[in-house]
Amino acid sequence: MGRTFASLRHFNYRTWFFTALIANIGTWMQIVAQDWLVLAELTEDDAFAVGFVSALQFAPLLFITPFAGLLADRCDKRRILFVTQSCLALLALGLGVLVLSGGAQVWQVCLFAVGTGTVAAFDGPPRMVFVSELVPSEDLPNAVGLNSTGFNLARLIGPAVAGTLISAVGTGWVFVVNGLSFVFTIGALLAIRGRSARRICGAADACARVCATSPRAAISR
Repeated sequence: MGRTFASLRHFNYRTWFFTALIANIGTWMQIVAQDWLVLAELTEDDAFAVGFVSALQFAPLLFITPFAGLLADRCDKRRILFVTQSCLALLALGLGVLVLSGGAQVWQVCLFAVGTGTVAAFDGPPRMVFVSELVPSEDLPNAVGLNSTGFNLARLIGPAVAGTLISAVGTGWVFVVNGLSFVFTIGALLAIRGRSARRICGAADACARVCATSPRAAISR
């Protein structure tokens, strides 16, 4: 395997990379479906409502992420991710069921947006650093680069799939599909072998150096 995909030779990273890619595609699907739901189904093309819901979802990232980073430093990252990924799955499935039942209203979508944003704020820091426990330090820059590639690939595929599903089966099913996509990441967290088998001394410091020198690494999931 060439250096371009060197990190994929490690079982733990390979398992996490492909399952996280699926979940990231689902996340972008939900972002598009949520905007469409508010704009075209719950309001009469109310752009302000769309912006307000989006602001509610992303505002927690601004205020909670610093505390989430502290939590990630002090607690087991895999356990944090297991909890956050499970909560994100439940929130997506809950919104999907609500939309499919025909009872969804804008204020309810706002609540789900705040909940999703809050959980995502706790999910981000441990997710970014978790890769340092999956590969040796010499493969860490490659792993971070592949993470960024996977994130951007999901950003390309997710909206296209969302549009297709909205047209074919309706908005509610997009949320359900996203909720089910987290089954893969939860399964990966259970399948990943013990940290001690892959953890290399100083890997976390190496990860911090890579993230500090790579702007794209800061947004990769």
